[in-house]
Amino acid sequence: MLSKAQISLITSLHHKKFRKQHGLFVVEGIKSVSEFISSSYQIHCVYATPDARTKMSNLPQNLKCIDITDKEFHKITSLSSPQGVLALVKTPPIEDFDWNNLENTHSIVLDDIQDPGNLGTIIRTAEWFGIKTIVCSNGTVDAFNPKVVQATMGSLARVNIHYTDLNSFIDKSNITTFGAVLSGRSIYQTDFGSSGLIILGNEGNGINETIKSNIDHAVTIPRIGDAESLNVAVATTIFCSELARQKLNQKKR
Repeated sequence: MLSKAQISLITSLHHKKFRKQHGLFVVEGIKSVSEFISSSYQIHCVYATPDARTKMSNLPQNLKCIDITDKEFHKITSLSSPQGVLALVKTPPIEDFDWNNLENTHSIVLDDIQDPGNLGTIIRTAEWFGIKTIVCSNGTVDAFNPKVVQATMGSLARVNIHYTDLNSFIDKSNITTFGAVLSGRSIYQTDFGSSGLIILGNEGNGINETIKSNIDHAVTIPRIGDAESLNVAVATTIFCSELARQKLNQKKR
């Protein structure tokens, strides 16, 4: 039986204020919930319909799983085509950033990305290309927003997301910075080396001017056609792909 208090808690987690207050966020779908159960994240509890339970037979015995009806599930889901399973997952604690984690690798840095779908796609893309860390400005959409979580298709469980003041972060870092801008050196003529911060800006305004002034290398994706700009998630994918190409070529030498 699903109580009014449980419904109220789950639906409140669509808002950042209450996610922060309760230290929980929502994950929906069989694949995504399974990914988080298998990850280092702590699962508070799982709500599942009988049909969904049969498709998730590998649930740990110590996992708190509450059986609910299809009718009850529709009171807590935010999806138009739900799969009958929803998990409340504990938000990881905010820890001091370990700068050493960024050495000898490439990381994505996001400046005030607003669209949940864009951030979710960027997280999913980062995992595909083996990028472990994404650093976000404090003005970037919350990674635990349900729409972001859904768009990551489980990748959020394995990609480290950190929020910080980017100006201070870049000032303290000794790692080479590459900024995605409309005018700069071609991405295909840029040597990204063995480490670096790949900075991408806001969907409408690009990279903040104060951050842009601290970038070591301005990099652009050459425009062949007449489109005015690229979606930030698409631009991230192109940067990640070029990084992967260069790393593969280095291994062949």
